[in-house]
Amino acid sequence: MQQFRKILSGFGYYILVPLVICSLQLSLKAQDRSITSYQYRHVPDDKIEEFIKRETTYWSKVAEKAVKDKTMTFWALLEKIGGYDMPNSSNYLFINTFPDIDKIGDVFSNVESVAGVKMSEMETNSMSTTTSQFFLHAESWEQAAKADPPKDFQYVVMVYHNTRYPDSLISLEKKYWSPFIKKAMDNKQTPQVAWGNATVLAPMGDNIKFNTVSYDLYTKLHDALMPNWNPKTVFPNKGLGMIDKIELNQRGIAVYRIVKVVTAP
Repeated sequence: MQQFRKILSGFGYYILVPLVICSLQLSLKAQDRSITSYQYRHVPDDKIEEFIKRETTYWSKVAEKAVKDKTMTFWALLEKIGGYDMPNSSNYLFINTFPDIDKIGDVFSNVESVAGVKMSEMETNSMSTTTSQFFLHAESWEQAAKADPPKDFQYVVMVYHNTRYPDSLISLEKKYWSPFIKKAMDNKQTPQVAWGNATVLAPMGDNIKFNTVSYDLYTKLHDALMPNWNPKTVFPNKGLGMIDKIELNQRGIAVYRIVKVVTAP
């Protein structure tokens, strides 16, 4: 910082300041400022059918309009496959991405008109309990060159990472895993059809057991549970070893069925 002040105090000040400001503006414009919400819900068994009906019939319409209006870019309902302590844990996950989180009110205003029914016929809060909610920023995304998302994206394996260095973990995944998994998917060395990762923005703390998330997408449940790699696959062991060293504990894993997705074309 001291060196920066000295530079600005010299003759080049009047040239450098406009250049610095312009550079910062371009950088901010280039940044992806979108925020993704992960909302985990518990739905009792006797309410599941009606819950899914309302979400996929009415709330998906709200999402479709929001995507069209560019106040939302992604909406998904995921159903957990299996689980632990199931009566007391979440069994559904909503994933919503907003280009401007401060305009979230625009998405959920006038929803009765959009859905075509009264709120009492479409609301799902009374038949479910929100167990937790997180805000994340999506970082990377790769998919198989020939993947057809509506057909091929049927199951997602959520992988929860905990580390003291989340930025470093994301950077290592971008450097080593991202190009590797893209090539492996394109060459059909794995049944996986897409991969991505994200950083947790909030909440954070000692009681939160993960601060980055990665997700693997598959067409078949069997492949999601037991992915079969080509035996000739050469893994990026150097990068994987570096990632392992900065993770604090065993990764958490949950498998979900993709119930419905609304996204921009």
